[in-house]
Amino acid sequence: MKKATPPKELPIEKLYKRIDPKTIPFLSTDKCKACKGIIGQERALRSIQTGLDIKSRGYNIYIAGMVGTGRTTTIKKFLEKIEKTREAPDDMLYVNNFKSADEPTLINLSAGKGKLFQEKMIQLIEELKNNIPQLFKSKYYTEKRNSIIENQQKKQKETLKNFEADVAKKGFSLIQVQIGTFIRPDLIPIIERKPAPFDKLEALTRENKFPRKSLVQLKKKYEELSDKLEEIFKHLKESEEKTRQQLKNWDKKSINPIISDLITKIRKKFPQPKIKEYLDETEENLNKNINLFKPPKPEQKPKETGDPFLAYRVNLLINNSSLKGAPVTIEMNPNYINLFGSIESTINRMGLMQTDFTKIKAGSLLKANGGYLVLNALDALVEPGVWPILKRALRNQTLEIQNFSSVYFFSPSRLKPQPIKIDVKVILIGDAYIYNLLYYKDDDFKKIFKIKAEFDSETRINKKIIIEYMTFAKKIIEEDTLNSIDREGMAALIEYSIRLAGRQTKLSTRFHNIADVVREASYWAKKNKKNTTSRKHVEKAIHERFERVSLVEDKIQEMIEEGTILIDTKGSVVGQVNGLAVYQMGQFAFGKPSRITAATSVGKAGVINIERESDLSGRTHNKGVLILGGYLRGKYAQNKPFSLSASIAFEQAYSGIDGDSASSTEVYAILSSLSKLPLRQDIAVTGSLNQKGEIQPIGGVNEKIEGFFEVCKAKRLTGTQGVMIPHQNVKNLMLRHDVIAAVEKGKFSIYSIKTIDDGIEILTGVKAGRRKKDGTFPEGTVNFLVDQELNRLAKSWKTFSAPGKNNKKKSHSNL
Repeated sequence: MKKATPPKELPIEKLYKRIDPKTIPFLSTDKCKACKGIIGQERALRSIQTGLDIKSRGYNIYIAGMVGTGRTTTIKKFLEKIEKTREAPDDMLYVNNFKSADEPTLINLSAGKGKLFQEKMIQLIEELKNNIPQLFKSKYYTEKRNSIIENQQKKQKETLKNFEADVAKKGFSLIQVQIGTFIRPDLIPIIERKPAPFDKLEALTRENKFPRKSLVQLKKKYEELSDKLEEIFKHLKESEEKTRQQLKNWDKKSINPIISDLITKIRKKFPQPKIKEYLDETEENLNKNINLFKPPKPEQKPKETGDPFLAYRVNLLINNSSLKGAPVTIEMNPNYINLFGSIESTINRMGLMQTDFTKIKAGSLLKANGGYLVLNALDALVEPGVWPILKRALRNQTLEIQNFSSVYFFSPSRLKPQPIKIDVKVILIGDAYIYNLLYYKDDDFKKIFKIKAEFDSETRINKKIIIEYMTFAKKIIEEDTLNSIDREGMAALIEYSIRLAGRQTKLSTRFHNIADVVREASYWAKKNKKNTTSRKHVEKAIHERFERVSLVEDKIQEMIEEGTILIDTKGSVVGQVNGLAVYQMGQFAFGKPSRITAATSVGKAGVINIERESDLSGRTHNKGVLILGGYLRGKYAQNKPFSLSASIAFEQAYSGIDGDSASSTEVYAILSSLSKLPLRQDIAVTGSLNQKGEIQPIGGVNEKIEGFFEVCKAKRLTGTQGVMIPHQNVKNLMLRHDVIAAVEKGKFSIYSIKTIDDGIEILTGVKAGRRKKDGTFPEGTVNFLVDQELNRLAKSWKTFSAPGKNNKKKSHSNL
C-alpha cells in the first residue's frame, strides 16, 4: 500500500481568536462613558429613519431580527428624539347626539382644549343647578308665576260661580262624583232644599208621590245643564292648558337668559363649528328640560338612581393636555380592548344591560394617534380579532370603536359612535419568519407595512466596535451597579462575543447575552471579594452559564463512558467511522460523536439510507445521501455499471436525524467497506459533500470538536486523537481553552480538509490516488481498491443476471 503523506495539523493561532488587551483603549470601564447609541445596526437604522420620515399612507415599519439584537431599545431611542420635535395631536371628545342618542358625536379640539371644554360643561351644569333653583325662589319669579296662577284661578272661580248660580235657579246643585280612582263633576236635583238623585225621584214617581211631569222637566233641564257643564269644563281645561303654557313661557323667559348667558361664554372660548352646533342643541334641550332643575314633588315616585344631567356631560376620550410632542405608545398586551378600546356597560335594577356615550373608552391605537404605536408582531397575530381590525384601521385610516363581541358575536350594545380618522405609524417587532409568512400569505400586509428594518445578529470586528462594546458594558454596569471590568475582562467578553457570532471576524449583536455575562461575571467577582471584574470572572460566568443547562450533555457523556453508547477512540475498523452531531437544547448546544457504519454488497439498490427507511431521516439528510450516491457514481461508474447495494446507518440513533454534515463521513464508511481498509477510530469527522467530492462547511464546528474531545479525555487522551473539519470552517473556530491546551501539548489535533481524498488519506493512512489518463487509479491506493471492488461487484451482478442463469432458475422453479 502506498502510504499517505502525514497530515498537517492546524496551528494553535487558528483555533482561537485571542484579543490582545493592549488593543483595548481603556484600562477599565471606569475610564469610558456609557453607551447611548445603537451598536452595529447601521442598515436597520437607515431603514427605520426612512420609515419614520415618510408620512405617506402605508409606510408603517416591521422590525425583523433575533431576540436580543436591540430592536425594542433602538426604536425607543428613535422615538424619544422624534416625539419632542412634533406638536401634540388633538384631544378627542364624544358628546351626546341630541338628534340620535345611539350615534354619539365626535369632536376634535387642539391639545389641552378638550379637558378645558369638559370642565366648562361641568361648570355650566353646576351653575345652572345653583342659579335656576335660586331664581325659582326669587320674589321676581314667584310673583309673576303666582300672578299667572291667580288670574287663572280667578277666572275659573268666576265661571264656576256663575254656572252654580244658574244651576241653583234651575233647581240643581253641582257635586263631585267618585268613579273608581277618578272624580268628575255632576248635577243633582234639589227637592225641598235637599239633594234628590234621579233614581230616588223615579221611585217616588212610581209610587205617585212625585209628579211625572216634574221629573220629565228636571231631566230636560239636567241634559241642558250637563251640556253646558261639559262646555264649561272644556273651557276650564283650555284655560288650564293656556296657563301651563304661560308658566312654561315664563319659565323660558326668565330662565333662558341664564342658560344663554352661560353658554355664550363657552361659545366665545370655543368658536369651532362643531362646538357651536353642539352648544346650540344643548341650549335648546336645556330649555325643554327645565324641570331637571326643579325639586321633585312629594307625590312623585323617585326615579332609578343615575345622573339626570348625563346628556350634557362630555366624554374626554383622548386627553393630550400634558403631552409634549407626538405620543409614543408601547403596547405590551395588545388584546382587542387594550388596542381598540371598548364600550362599557352596566346592569340596571331590572337586570338589563345599558350603556351610554360616556362609557366609550379609547385603546392604544387612539392614544397613539398623531404619533407612534409599537407592538410585538406575534402578540398581535395570536390575540383574537386584533390583526383583521388593525389592518382595516391602517388601510382606511379610520377606527370605529366597538366591543369585540359586537364585531364577531352578539352584543347588547346599541351605540354606534362616529368613526375616528387616525394618523398613526405602527411599528411591529418580530422575526423574519413572521414577516415572510405575512408578506406571502396576506396581501394587505405588503401594502400597509412598506418598510422592513432587519437587525443583524453580528457585526464586523474593528477598533470602533470594540470601543462601543466597552461603552455598552459600562451602561449595564451603571444600570445594575456592578463591578467595573478591566482590560483582560473586556478581552474575554469580546472573545465570548466572537464565539456567539460564529466567525473570528465578527462580533455578536445579541446584547442580552453579553449583558447577562457582564452581570454574572460581576457576581463571581464580588463573591471572590474583588472590586474589579477580570478575565477569570468572565470565563467563570461563561462556564457556569453552560453548566446550569448541561444535564442532557452530561447524561449522554455518562452513557458513552459506561459503554452504553458505543464509541471507539482508538484502533481502526472497516466500514465504521465516528461522525459528529450537534444537539440543540434551546439556549444551549453541544456536540457528541455518533458511530456511523456502512455495509456493501452486490446489487442494484445503490445507497440505502437506513434512517430514511425507518422514517428517522430529515429532508436535508436525505438530500445528502442522494448527493453522496451521485459522487460515487460520478467517480467510479464511468466505465462500468454501478452494481452496488450499500446500507448506511447511524448506530444507536433512535430519534430523528437531519442535516447533511455527515455526508462526507458516510462516504468514508462506504469507501472503507469497499476497499477493506480500516478507518481510524481516534479521529472524528464532520463535513458536507457535493457531487464533485469537495468538502463543504457545516455548522456547530466548535461544539462538535469539543464534544469529541470530552469523549477522548474521558477515555484517556493518546496524542493521536483529533477531528477533521472542512477547511472553510477554520475561520469559525473559537475552541475552549482546555481543548487548545491539549492541542498545544500534542495530545489532540485538528485537521482541515478540502476533498474526500484528503480525508480518506488521514483516516486510512493510505494514499487516495488520482485517476490516470487511461481512467484507472494507481495500484496500492484507496481509489484503486475501491474501483477493483466495484469491478468485481459489477462482474458478479453480470454473471448472476446472465440469461442462461435466469433460464436455469426458471426451469428449476418449473420442476
